[in-house]
Amino acid sequence: MVINLEKLILRIAEELNIRPGQVEGTVKLLDEGNTVPFIARYRKEVTGNLDEMQIRQLEERLNYLRNLEKRKEEVIRLIDEQGKLTEELEEKIRNAAILQEVEDLYLPYRQKRRTRATKAREKGLEPLAQLMWEQEVFSGTLEEYGQPYLDPEKELNSIEEVYQGARDIIAEWISEDAEIRKAIRKYSYEKGVLESTMKNKELDEEGKYEIYYEYSEAVRKLPPHRVLAINRGENEEVLSVKLAVNEEEIYEIIKGRIQKNTENIFTGEIILALEDAYKRLIAPSIEREIRNSLTEKAEDHAIEVFSNNLKALLLQPPFRDHVVMGIDPGFRTGSKVAVVDETGKLLATASIFPHPPQNEKEEAARTVLALLEEYQVEAIAIGNGTASRETELFIAEIIKEYKEKKGKDLNYIIVNEAGASVYSASPLAREELPELDVSMRGAVSIARRLQDPLAELVKIEPRSIGVGLYQHDVNPARLEESLGKVVESTVNFVGVDLNTASVSLLQYVAGINNAVARNIVKYREENGVFRSREELKKVPRLGEKTFVQAAGFLRIPDGENPLDNTPIHPESYAGTERLLQDLGHTAESLRDREKLAELRISLAGLDLEAKASELEIGLLTLQDIVSALRQPGRDPRDELPAPIFRTDVLKLEDLRPEMVLQGTVRNVVDFGAFVDIGVEVDGLVHISEMSDQYVENPLDFVQVGNIVTVKILSIDERRKRIALSMRI
Repeated sequence: MVINLEKLILRIAEELNIRPGQVEGTVKLLDEGNTVPFIARYRKEVTGNLDEMQIRQLEERLNYLRNLEKRKEEVIRLIDEQGKLTEELEEKIRNAAILQEVEDLYLPYRQKRRTRATKAREKGLEPLAQLMWEQEVFSGTLEEYGQPYLDPEKELNSIEEVYQGARDIIAEWISEDAEIRKAIRKYSYEKGVLESTMKNKELDEEGKYEIYYEYSEAVRKLPPHRVLAINRGENEEVLSVKLAVNEEEIYEIIKGRIQKNTENIFTGEIILALEDAYKRLIAPSIEREIRNSLTEKAEDHAIEVFSNNLKALLLQPPFRDHVVMGIDPGFRTGSKVAVVDETGKLLATASIFPHPPQNEKEEAARTVLALLEEYQVEAIAIGNGTASRETELFIAEIIKEYKEKKGKDLNYIIVNEAGASVYSASPLAREELPELDVSMRGAVSIARRLQDPLAELVKIEPRSIGVGLYQHDVNPARLEESLGKVVESTVNFVGVDLNTASVSLLQYVAGINNAVARNIVKYREENGVFRSREELKKVPRLGEKTFVQAAGFLRIPDGENPLDNTPIHPESYAGTERLLQDLGHTAESLRDREKLAELRISLAGLDLEAKASELEIGLLTLQDIVSALRQPGRDPRDELPAPIFRTDVLKLEDLRPEMVLQGTVRNVVDFGAFVDIGVEVDGLVHISEMSDQYVENPLDFVQVGNIVTVKILSIDERRKRIALSMRI
């Protein structure tokens, strides 16, 4: 089957408001098997500088439209095989803009189970139905026209049974009319109301769905989070949900399309048939379609929110080059303590029992103080799970004692440990830390999360990381795919140290799969650190194509060629070296502070357009090269605000309305943002308290990890709720 690619390109260009040439070039690159991060970063001249989001949108539309064209061809073939394909029908199918239109047109020809209409046809009632449908009989009686069809052997014992069968056939015709379905679908979406009522209150012990016990809202105005909440209530059998419409207005829509005149003797039967067509055949499927559409849009939105939150979390600045103590708090089984060095290597572990039921507080304090002193710990990361609050109080006391004894400042931070238990029990954790039990691995993970959030969080299934809303109510496959793209995008944006990266991190680099990532690590273990990007070609199963895709995203800080520690692609090394030579420098200047300062001055005065032409390098590529030369080895995460460390504990009862505090955004949802202000529960900044101006989307104002200044509006100690405002 040949798909008209030119037609698809023009449509995508129009939809995304970009030039056809940009679409054409990008499609060619995608079809050649290039990854999205590679295309976005290293093929800017071909794409016309489309960013990664635009390329992913283009890829998504391309796949949809190609699948749409395939389905059109399949439907045309299936109808043609039945000998029922007309030129008019084929044209309608080929001009269909969306898949739903294609399926509506195919509906009358689709093989179906025996229906009431099928049975009526088997009884020979189709001629009568056709006569009624034409609406051209103006004299006589129903009995007169129905009499010839009476046949006890066919279970047609009365005139009513005859006309019931004929109405069944007409109802099916009406229900399979593509234009009628389209009109009713449009009306139901624009004028329909989704209603929910309480079905079983006993199943809602906490009253989570109370606001939906008697609830209605226009379909077109339903916000995504309400759709998912109602769906969940329905799935848990707490709520009954239905789509309510004005049926009389829908009947008028159908009449307007099928009624030829009202004087014929079959008018009453036609009206009965159309009412049956709607109630029995059309309404259930349209309701299902609209509910599915609402759910799909709500899921898309929830996934988008989750994706934005995840990206922001992954981009949290690393606390690199510091010895860190990680604590996984607990009561009965104790708290697990792990100390890791500047590179994340495990130095020591301990189990302490400062909390009930053991209450071995003094012994626990001695253990922690000994570890702090022996390994010169520079920060403590405490997981935010069970016993986190109690552990925080315990550590704050130790910090005071440590400062009194040693005269050294020490800080702690609460780390979101969502997903740590998933990682701890995973095969990967067993492989990385085989000598540790599950709970102790969690402490190591918490420490490493502070040192390098990205490197540690990629080891965890993205949906287990704990940001977002209703992530458990969306399609798992779609969620996993979307979040995987977020991780891939973030990893390649930051870049990866080839000589320290784990398999988990490497497998997200453009072009590298899990098998190749494992081969890279194995090669590194057997041959020592990589000295150049070129050496990658010696790794088994890492061919030229993979090398081209991946090389620019892999860094070698102390390699033979300083360019290997920049995002400059090896394919541009020759041009880069000529540029450096023209400016009186070599790549070695990137390692010399004074020469680098001189180079930056030279680059600032460069006529980029003229130099691009001279070097025969694309202008966009040259701009990226210049940017990389100005900041070799740059980690974009370093430009973000550092996390908030604490030395003492703030209690809920310490809070007062109008208090102004700094906090860290932990999660962003449709109705606001949850902010950690240093107490046991996160406060909520409602969307109405984010700004003096109207806020449509909280993500336009805050992201996970942002440091924000907030004012306390109210404290509900009983329910442990804190209302905050950013309107200071």
